Amino acid sequence: MDRYDLLVIGAGPGGYVAAIRAAQLGMRVACVERWIGKDGKPALGGTCLNVGCIPSKALLESSEQYHRARHGLGAHGITVGEVSIDPAAMVARKDRIVAQFTGGIKGLFTKNGIAWLQGTARLLGDGQVQVTATDGAVQTVAAQHILIATGSRPTPLSVAPVDGEHIVDSAGALDFTAVPARLGIIGAGVIGLELGSVWSRLGSQVTLLEALPEFLPAADRAIAAIARKEFTAQGLDIRLGAKVTGAQVAAGQVAVDFEDAAGAQQAQFDRLIVAVGRQPVTDDLGLDAAGVSRDERGFIPVDGRFQTSAAGVYAIGDVVRGPMLAHRASEDGIAVAEGIAGQHCHVDYGTIPWIIYTWPEIAWVGRTEQALKAEGVPYVTGVFPFQANGRARAMEAAQAACPCRNRPRAGRTHHRPTRLGADCRGGGGDGVLRQCRGHRAHRACPPDPVGSAA
Repeated sequence: MDRYDLLVIGAGPGGYVAAIRAAQLGMRVACVERWIGKDGKPALGGTCLNVGCIPSKALLESSEQYHRARHGLGAHGITVGEVSIDPAAMVARKDRIVAQFTGGIKGLFTKNGIAWLQGTARLLGDGQVQVTATDGAVQTVAAQHILIATGSRPTPLSVAPVDGEHIVDSAGALDFTAVPARLGIIGAGVIGLELGSVWSRLGSQVTLLEALPEFLPAADRAIAAIARKEFTAQGLDIRLGAKVTGAQVAAGQVAVDFEDAAGAQQAQFDRLIVAVGRQPVTDDLGLDAAGVSRDERGFIPVDGRFQTSAAGVYAIGDVVRGPMLAHRASEDGIAVAEGIAGQHCHVDYGTIPWIIYTWPEIAWVGRTEQALKAEGVPYVTGVFPFQANGRARAMEAAQAACPCRNRPRAGRTHHRPTRLGADCRGGGGDGVLRQCRGHRAHRACPPDPVGSAA
């Protein structure tokens, strides 16, 4: 039986980062991953690299380039002729980028001596894990420490079951080879807005049906209100308080029934994306047999060192309550690996940024104004208008703004203010927030993916 110091289950941005860091710290590491890529071959990287952060940003960039060529070059004195698109070529470019990244993770595993066990894992208890390969072969391995980093999957919606053709989830929305004339999206959160922006720029008439009465409730209210107006001006039809009650496919069209303040409604679409959130992947792992508890939603409770209810078993990322963000999972991965090695183990979630890669970008970190008011925390707000920023002017992005919330300094003007929260609406928001949070963080955590993370 093969024995390891650390066995990681899941090779997404939490799992592969933890595996690499543990190997760098001298541990003998193995990682179990079952993902099969579009080419039918096993792949590392999990949701983020295969059907999440990386491919969506590739399509966002392609669609933004097209939109800029059509609408944004005149102000620079540049005139172009007719501009056309090839969605299939855009998707192929996206797939090449994905392959480069997943291949890069494989190379890092090889460089750091990490064993990749291709297949699924099931905890047996007493530090043993059963690994079933894709060909059905079964082996049992042992590890002093076991890390669960299995991530999350799209939350299904019973009234709009995904068929992979007319009704798709966030992964399916990355592979449209033709631009749908009418695109419906259930959910106006981060995923819905980014996918809606991609296909709206390419020519779709996009409608987002959001059940909540508020737009982006996790963001600052003022930023969310301005962003909604800008998205509406771009052509996104955002309907709040719209609860979907059914979806039927007939004659190549999707009829969506929903209820809002005006009563029962129906809308017709060529394609429908279900983007109502994500749920942890913690089923079929043998957690009960290993003594690992889960809460009512399937999340795994952990302590400050990511230890579960079972000795020697840890959990990070999307399977633990908190923001379902790739960079958060990576921070967890570094911290848990260093903790197992006897080093400092801490993640300051108050410095974990959020970013929506639309145009304008929407980013925030720390506590929002409404949260500070609800908690009765005193604060002062300073707003920097990007009209005063030369780079923003040059980029035709002077409409952006960055409000920062600080704790009052009580006359100690020589002290650096304590940052409580900050937001940014506009291009380059990730870099601005990095400056806002850096002095608080033990290790600054950039959003994923951004150039400033290099």
